[in-house]
Amino acid sequence: MKLQNKKAFIFDLDGVIVDTAKFHYLAWKNLAKKIDIDFTESENEQLKGVSRVKSLEKILQWGNKSVSDNQFEKLMSSKNEEYLSYVDKMTEEDILPGVKSVLDFLKSNNYLIALGSASKNARIILKHTNLTHYFDVIVDGNEVSNAKPDPEVFTKGCDMMDVKHEDAIVFEDSQAGIQAANNANMISVGIGSASILNEADFNFNDFTEIDEQVLNQIIAF
Repeated sequence: MKLQNKKAFIFDLDGVIVDTAKFHYLAWKNLAKKIDIDFTESENEQLKGVSRVKSLEKILQWGNKSVSDNQFEKLMSSKNEEYLSYVDKMTEEDILPGVKSVLDFLKSNNYLIALGSASKNARIILKHTNLTHYFDVIVDGNEVSNAKPDPEVFTKGCDMMDVKHEDAIVFEDSQAGIQAANNANMISVGIGSASILNEADFNFNDFTEIDEQVLNQIIAF
């Protein structure tokens, strides 16, 4: 039985729970190489939290290239197949440090937990890393039409949990994700560089910095 009048927690996936950013980077880099476009890690940073369609549009723009609609679809499919080949090899070892202890604390204290991710592969990743059972609600890229900083992925999660938007606490590693949480009047917790995620209510380098005392401070905020 869930306790009432408690705040709920929403987690982004890529870069927050697991580090799949490296897989996206490899797949996009290989795709860009096929169409003679240089693709750097700096450019990859700009694709965090961005949909597959928008990401490919950006890469083509950076390379000053244009392709037919048919070729565009083939490129997206090719990128996803390569990305999934990496995802299929994922295990619990790919969970980022400190994440499980935070999830364990929240679960044992009967907090509602949701996943709010732009990834269309979120459920596959949770299954491979044995994390699915932690989440009361999963909202992924298959269920939303608006990309962050639009808060749809988070507000939908709240609505499914029957939680007020202002009672949600969001963990995010992207600027767009922090803005999405803020746009919905949720408490935003940045995971990563404070200089990039400077709009967050709280900021930590990673989950190893978040113990029970810190979680209680965030809950009381």
